[in-house]
Amino acid sequence: MPTISRRRFLETSGALAFTLPTILGAEPISSIFKVAVISDEISSDFDHACSVIANDFGLQWVELRTMWAKNLINIDEAGLALAETILNKYKLRVTDIASPLFKTDYPGAPQSKYGPRGRVASDTHGSATTFKEQDELLEKSIALAHRFKTDRIRCFDFWRLDDPAPYREAINAKLLEAATRAGKDNLILVLENEFECNTATGREAATTLAAVQSPHLMLNWDPGNAVARGETDAFPAGFDLLPKNRIGHCHVKGAIYKQAGTFEWTPVGKGQPDWAAQFKALKKAGYRGSVSLETHWTGGGSPEASTRISWAGMSEALEKSGTASPSPVKGDWPKVDITG
Repeated sequence: MPTISRRRFLETSGALAFTLPTILGAEPISSIFKVAVISDEISSDFDHACSVIANDFGLQWVELRTMWAKNLINIDEAGLALAETILNKYKLRVTDIASPLFKTDYPGAPQSKYGPRGRVASDTHGSATTFKEQDELLEKSIALAHRFKTDRIRCFDFWRLDDPAPYREAINAKLLEAATRAGKDNLILVLENEFECNTATGREAATTLAAVQSPHLMLNWDPGNAVARGETDAFPAGFDLLPKNRIGHCHVKGAIYKQAGTFEWTPVGKGQPDWAAQFKALKKAGYRGSVSLETHWTGGGSPEASTRISWAGMSEALEKSGTASPSPVKGDWPKVDITG
């Protein structure tokens, strides 16, 4: 099995990315999960991203967040119609609408250092909105969910505060209100534990879910985000605290927590969590929902090359966990030494 250093991979990534066996066309995989990729982690060109997901990775599911460098909520009618055509072309179904709902400052609270106006640059994927616009954003997300035939909408619980305690009850009430509204359309909000938001870890997610008792609010479990927030035992300890019947979506990425609040994203299969073990635990818990690759790591030289490497790691974890067959990635593909 050949091994190349990260430096050598970066020097040759443009060509090497297309030597992976996945480019030859992948046999469609069978999994107990809805295995997906967030399309813009590959490319802002939605057609190309869908081609890679369907033809190269052999998948049937995609998560929608941005396309053509625009957030989904900001795309006009012509763009949405084109997206539908592309999904039909590649026979892809949508896991959820990865909405930016509630990824904003909470009114009356101190300004968060994680918001666009704070000290830390944050990625809102072209969708920065104010608190007053959240109800409209929810309605747009509901319409998009119906249009793209999914029952899930991703949300957050506001930019992280140093001390959220004085605002937690009100935040929970807003989540409950939004979940109730989604429920009227038979939809589910999946709250992502986001490292820059108030619910960031497995422990915090368990607390939030206990406080917001609604069948229309579930968790978008992201152990990589929890690690980035410093919960280095996000799996298994953080996961063990979660009500398994309220996990409604799962993001797959890798991370390494360093010190003093710093971290690095990694390819899936490097860093934390142990995804083969996490997939096994999800299977044992009876989870049969989506597991969606959200690469984030950019060390492959380009978004697409980085995602191909992370997909190879995710594929290996799925195979080892016994949750997918046939092996999604076959052949002698290069391993990347991220320490090189």
